[in-house]
Amino acid sequence: MPAPQCASCHQARAALRRPRSGLALCGACFCAAFEAEVLHTVVAGRLLPPGAVVAVGASGGKDSTVLGHVLRALAPRLGVSLRLVAVDEGIGGYRDAALAAVRHQAELWELPLTVVAYADLFGGWTMDAVARSAAGSGRSRACCTFCGVLRRRALEEGARRVGATHIVTGHNADDMAETVLMNFLRGDTGRLARGGLLGSPGEGGALPRCRPLQLASQKEVVLYAHFRRLRYFSEECVYAPEAFRGHARALLKLLEAARPSAVLDLVHSAERLALSPAARPPPPAACSRCGALASRALCQACALLDGLNRGRPRLAIGKGRRGMDEGAARARGALPGGGDAEAPPPGGLDTGVPPSGDQDTDAPPPGELDAGAPSSGGLDTGAPPSGDPDIAAPPPGELDAGAPSSGGLDTSAPPSGDPDTAAPPPGRLDTDAPPSGDQDREAPSL
Repeated sequence: MPAPQCASCHQARAALRRPRSGLALCGACFCAAFEAEVLHTVVAGRLLPPGAVVAVGASGGKDSTVLGHVLRALAPRLGVSLRLVAVDEGIGGYRDAALAAVRHQAELWELPLTVVAYADLFGGWTMDAVARSAAGSGRSRACCTFCGVLRRRALEEGARRVGATHIVTGHNADDMAETVLMNFLRGDTGRLARGGLLGSPGEGGALPRCRPLQLASQKEVVLYAHFRRLRYFSEECVYAPEAFRGHARALLKLLEAARPSAVLDLVHSAERLALSPAARPPPPAACSRCGALASRALCQACALLDGLNRGRPRLAIGKGRRGMDEGAARARGALPGGGDAEAPPPGGLDTGVPPSGDQDTDAPPPGELDAGAPSSGGLDTGAPPSGDPDIAAPPPGELDAGAPSSGGLDTSAPPSGDPDTAAPPPGRLDTDAPPSGDQDREAPSL
């Protein structure tokens, strides 16, 4: 059966059927619709005012690459200027290749790029050093907790260095739905209370943040990168597989298989969620050590760095945090026995921000700065190289995204071992069929 005509231009043959609307569109019309929806999200949400200097969190993965490409196209209409900010976490054999992809993008887009490194900001600590220090904790996923918090702080510092007034990150709808599930599963009423808005206003001197792709599904992000033939990095971080987010992701895939609208339903539920006054967190105050906005005596970044510098990396995670908060309160004189505040540890001072509504203290997403654990597979150029089983050119005929097909592309969850790139197969692009046995990436939370 021949593919139907595109429902938009009525000229080209349809290349996919959009999961949400069911419209059969050609590649060009789909990309135009995707960009128009991102523009509407930014304008309707008043996320980026005219004249804003926008720091785009870039790590070379699919989400940040699509975000940078779309915002570059929309920048003249929005009246904003863009700066790329990348973070070097110090992960051997992984981050160097990702930064090479970011530098390629910066050169291609003719945008200035600034790279900030954990080692420079945090007293010599890199993620490899953190992993060695936390090796005796018994849970490797502690590494993702450190990385999510420190990356957020590093991105804030990088944005300030380039004179940015706003920060944008590439979290998509799937990332946010996973975060909502994680917060429910952990009983984290503090983050649930902060809601699932499109960003944070920038309280306490922190720069405003937003997520223009929050209403775009992971499937359509992958399809946009495919049709625009964007080159991005896709390799899973070695510290990501044990993160708690993987369990929430697996649950979300099961829910999506039974109810295709589950992802956006969760995102919109978080926007409308109301908690009783007793469950709401106290108003944030200043960190007693670095002055950043914090919901406790110490912001999460300072608490984690303090534990590392004391040789007790798990001190600020879970129950260990209670004693640390009480000690900091005494140092400020808020509790009996208080005295002068202790000096900050080496590497404990910088211009970061405390955890907020979009912070995931479990793990960052692959390819995203608030998210950076892409999957194996290397650089995806969008154009199908010869003999590459992971990438295929747009297939002939209709690629029905609404029904599963043998060998079809399921961008709701990338294939095992390659969470960031989903390969369009010959014949059909399946963007709606539920995955099975796939491995995905980590992403920042609310």
